[in-house]
Amino acid sequence: MDFFQGQETLTSIQWVLRAVVGFLFLLIVTRALGQRAISQLRPLDFAIALVIGNIIAHPLSDEKLGLKGSIITTTVLLALYLTGIFMILKLPWFRRLVNHAPITLVQNGEIINQGLNKAKISIDVLLEELREKKVEDVKKVALAIWEADGKLSVFLDPKYDPLTPSSTQMASEPFDFPRTIIKEGKIHFEVLHQVQKDESWVVSTLERLYQTEVKNVLLATLDKKENFKVFLYK
Repeated sequence: MDFFQGQETLTSIQWVLRAVVGFLFLLIVTRALGQRAISQLRPLDFAIALVIGNIIAHPLSDEKLGLKGSIITTTVLLALYLTGIFMILKLPWFRRLVNHAPITLVQNGEIINQGLNKAKISIDVLLEELREKKVEDVKKVALAIWEADGKLSVFLDPKYDPLTPSSTQMASEPFDFPRTIIKEGKIHFEVLHQVQKDESWVVSTLERLYQTEVKNVLLATLDKKENFKVFLYK
């Protein structure tokens, strides 16, 4: 257990043991922190991202520290991380151990206080998350779940769902993503060829509709309906 104590030098095995113990300890700490502390990241990803930067930074900024220990430690941590990812994919019990289970915060318009406590968030945070989802009334929520990556999934009661063409049996047009013709004053000739246009068409259209030149255009897009939208530098 000498690798726990401060040493003048460490053997390769001691560096490996330090990396393994440190990684496992960090995973335990991350699991205890809860989803809120690691929003947008899974516990395993959070643990590896937190520690690797510090390991590499120290020997690069302190001439008294060699790279050997950092390289060994980083290699071990990478191996542990990849092993952890494999185990998450293949072993359900390990997946449940490492990742937080989704937590129900709202059900049928009622706030689940036990869920708030388990997720370690307050009413204010819940309301803020709902506002970001453009939900102003908790009573409209059929189900709200705090996911393992710290995001809130919200499902509205069907009677509050916005109307869509399918719900009103209206005919709808297929999705059309506008193509970028000009970006930052430069024509994208490959895209221009795909939409069967040429440079002279771009120049003449800009002059006719906007009385400007290509170099003055921040962004210009064209869709299948020939809607040519232009955003000029300001």
